[in-house]
Amino acid sequence: MQYDEKRLTRIVATDCGSTTTKAILIEWVDGEYRQTIRGEAPTTVEAPLNDVTKGVINATQELEELARLKYKNPNIKFMENGEFVIPRKGDVGVDAYVSTSSAGGGLQMMVTGVVASMTGESAERAALGAGAIVMDLIASNDRRMNHEKIERIRELRPDMILMAGGEDGGTVKHVVEMAELVSAADPRPRLGSGYKLPVIYAGNKDAREEIRNSLKDKVDLIVTDNIRPKLEIENLGPARDKIHDLFMDHVMKQAPGYNKLMEWCQGPDHETVPIMPTPAAVGNIMQAIARAENIEVLGVDIGGATTDVFSVFTEDFIFNRTVSANLGMSYSISNVLASAGLPNIMRWVPLDIDESELRNMIKNKMIRPTTIPSLLEELVLEQAIAIEALRLAFEQHKEFASGLKGMQRQRDISEAFSQSTSGATIVNMMTLDLLVASGGVLSHAPRRNQTVMLLINAFLPEGITRLAVDSIFMMPHLGVLSEISTKAATEVFRKDCMVYLGTCVAPVGKSKLGKPALYAKLEMPDGSVWEEDIPFGEVRLIPCAIGEVAKATLKTHGGLILDKDKNRELNIDLHGGTVGIVLDTRGRQPFVLPTEKTQRIDMLKKWMREFKAYPETILS
Repeated sequence: MQYDEKRLTRIVATDCGSTTTKAILIEWVDGEYRQTIRGEAPTTVEAPLNDVTKGVINATQELEELARLKYKNPNIKFMENGEFVIPRKGDVGVDAYVSTSSAGGGLQMMVTGVVASMTGESAERAALGAGAIVMDLIASNDRRMNHEKIERIRELRPDMILMAGGEDGGTVKHVVEMAELVSAADPRPRLGSGYKLPVIYAGNKDAREEIRNSLKDKVDLIVTDNIRPKLEIENLGPARDKIHDLFMDHVMKQAPGYNKLMEWCQGPDHETVPIMPTPAAVGNIMQAIARAENIEVLGVDIGGATTDVFSVFTEDFIFNRTVSANLGMSYSISNVLASAGLPNIMRWVPLDIDESELRNMIKNKMIRPTTIPSLLEELVLEQAIAIEALRLAFEQHKEFASGLKGMQRQRDISEAFSQSTSGATIVNMMTLDLLVASGGVLSHAPRRNQTVMLLINAFLPEGITRLAVDSIFMMPHLGVLSEISTKAATEVFRKDCMVYLGTCVAPVGKSKLGKPALYAKLEMPDGSVWEEDIPFGEVRLIPCAIGEVAKATLKTHGGLILDKDKNRELNIDLHGGTVGIVLDTRGRQPFVLPTEKTQRIDMLKKWMREFKAYPETILS
């Protein structure tokens, strides 16, 4: 249900995170929706309070106090007697209250499939798209013994299980075997001891009766449409909808205080607005923006323990999300070192330091995850690690966000078991319009220039790409808000959520250092002209403020291309931002750093000066 500005003039949205509950106030101001006030409080889903609504009340009370100060009106209230007043009555109440949640660890799922790289991966896509953390994928061909699979199901205790496998009309043997494993495990849910674990079956429709016979006495079985009715068709919508419904009806109702929170979440006609898992809400707003502006979007949220990557690509606005569960900047920082390797981290460090210093810094961060760098050298080291964490998470995302696997030719199930050919990724950096950053190391970098440098070095955008950062991690709030007002969500996203950093121009192709790569002439808004024939292997940063546009003439040399149509000359408007316009001629496919230490350090320092990333004291 969508409402216009006549019905929605004051909205409170909260995101109940695992540690912090963040509240924002959205109001209709001077003919547009704006985010006006924010507040936060510790999340209270665990002992001693055991009631998530306490944290919501505390965060909302901060909103009230700030609103009274802002508007010099002591009568403003959003809640009375511990509940939201809906609809608003003058200064008292709000027109709607919406919320997302990842408290209590968010939605934790297991998925099963017959072939891990086919139906198993489709099931994983459905779960991740619904906002879940996928704890494990169990498949008939995953090389574990049956007793190991049973033990794994028992020990993980997920919130629910999604079962897929087999195309409609195909053999039922293997998918029934997976159901028998789940039945033998007799799994127990993570939250609540008085109800059966929800299991969604979204596989071969011909196996439904045998699945029911195997599981009906052990779990709460829900049957929905097949995720892969044919090898060439992926149908994730029905399974995602069931996951969301079960998240509300089963999982959330077991968490302390969520019954009350669900009753509070209402629109102006007292209709229920379902609580959304935080990652699903982020996906919602990204898809809404992609559709509203007809653009392709890539987003990243890097946290202490995990890194989420979201993307909306192709003309069908296909949404994908991945969770790199062991790549983060505090709790998982040692995993970044193990996954990337020390040489890959050191290649981004412009300092001649002993490798043991970097190892010690990583171990100290893991032991004391809430600390922040106190020395400039520590900041440089931490940001080098962040580049590798982002790069690895993005590599995983590109592998996952792919075309359907198993479509090369007709085959029976025995052939599919040996199938190793993967679908090509749908992530195309040359068509990407907007790259959005979130997470402490990106959102709260001491200089926005550092955020731009980290994004470009980690994601290597190609062609022409706008860069932005989520100012206060507002995307979850806006994702659930879009359920009742796409207008409010998209307006606040553009005006208050996104801090536009600028635009990156990166020609694609190979050349040699020092050879001419890109001629650029930029006519700036103040009438001045910036012009240079930039050699290969360089970076240039041209200041151009938010809201300003530079009219650019771009011409490449040596076969480098500027866009998906392989143009070598473009006349285009480049949007500015808090950092400006970056012209990056360091090459793509591949991007190569010098291996010789002194040469590499000199080059890094040169690039960092151009980015204006750090004070000159550390680059001299």
